[in-house]
Amino acid sequence: MNYFRVSATIAMLSTLLLAGGPAAAAQATGSRVILLDRIIAVVNEDVITRRDLDDRMKVVNTQLRQQGTPLPPADVLEKQVLDRMIYTKVQLQFAKETGLRVDDGQLDTAIGRIAENNKITPAQLRETLERDGVTFAKFREDIRDEIVMARLKEREVDNKITITDSEVDNVIATLQSQDGKSDEFDLSHILIRVPEQASPEQLRDRRARAEQALAQIRSGTDFRQVAASFSEAPDAVQGGTMGWRELARLPSIFAEVVKPMKVGEVSSILRSPNGLHIVKLNGRRGQEGPVIVSQTHPRHILIKTSEVVSETEARERLVKLKERLDNNADFAELARLQSEDGSASRGGDLGWLSPGDTVPEFEKAMDALKVGQTSGPVRSSFGWHLIQVIERRNEDMSKQQQRLQARMSLREQKADEAYQEWLRQLRDKAFVELRLEER
Repeated sequence: MNYFRVSATIAMLSTLLLAGGPAAAAQATGSRVILLDRIIAVVNEDVITRRDLDDRMKVVNTQLRQQGTPLPPADVLEKQVLDRMIYTKVQLQFAKETGLRVDDGQLDTAIGRIAENNKITPAQLRETLERDGVTFAKFREDIRDEIVMARLKEREVDNKITITDSEVDNVIATLQSQDGKSDEFDLSHILIRVPEQASPEQLRDRRARAEQALAQIRSGTDFRQVAASFSEAPDAVQGGTMGWRELARLPSIFAEVVKPMKVGEVSSILRSPNGLHIVKLNGRRGQEGPVIVSQTHPRHILIKTSEVVSETEARERLVKLKERLDNNADFAELARLQSEDGSASRGGDLGWLSPGDTVPEFEKAMDALKVGQTSGPVRSSFGWHLIQVIERRNEDMSKQQQRLQARMSLREQKADEAYQEWLRQLRDKAFVELRLEER
């Protein structure tokens, strides 16, 4: 896509968005034009209409009220929501241009999981949505978009993040310098983006915006309301909430500032490569002592599905293998001969697993088994499994957990910073024309 070219069809669409064209637009009372919808933003070769923004505003207003966040002025919130919609639009356009798709089967699976997590059926989920005034078709497409953007972030950002052992060692050293104590911090933040190679005028403008936000906070305005009004981070309309994080999982610029802060305090304006930040400490709690983890030692047989092997065929193969196991066949030998997993050469042995080491469907089925027991066919994103639990133990994973947590925190921190920069570059490449102020 040429991001600097605007199709002539947009100009046509701008006219056609008048209700039914000129004849229908000028209704009833003389020459007064009744405008039912209009374009408020052009994003490359696509548009965002007033109706699109109004629909999104209803959702955001509902979310803010449910969270107890005071609503910013309507015009301020509109600009924030429109900005988020533009970022969404450029990501979806880039995904389409680069061939990233989510088919209906994958979407149905995701919606099924949403319903399951809410302990209802897909049919009940649909009824609930429609009672709340949300069409199921719109809900499906919103979920599809969320999945696309998550996969896009994974492909363009997350998969390119590398963490070295020396970086992990540095984080561990920092934690050890705290006398073995690892505090967690509940934070909210405000981000004011600063363009790369910003001019002095741009820097002054960005600094003035940050100072205005900080002044409102210090005058008593709710931090969440200020975040929804000023922040340019993806979580702005959620009040800038970051949630609970260990010190190692915080950006270094935040970590140094929050350690001496008291609960309820707000930082001064902080500068990072991404822009200017304001941080609020909502809560603090300590974690001490050993980390005891319940581990499971399982083995499995995996049959993958494909264009050649259907779901039904894969499951039936495992049903027959389960019958052989029930008749005292050797699990390890069957796994070596039949399993399509890399563990086949080890008799299907997966070693010791901690909670979260495997996909939820597998873990749920594994946790339900007794030692020595073999499951029936279990479906996961990898295919169909037979699972057998060999043994269980409670293990002090303090050192391993600390190292794993340090690596995860570094990855999360780097990925967040890289994602913000990638989004900024994607937006800068796009042609964006704002018409929100037009009447």
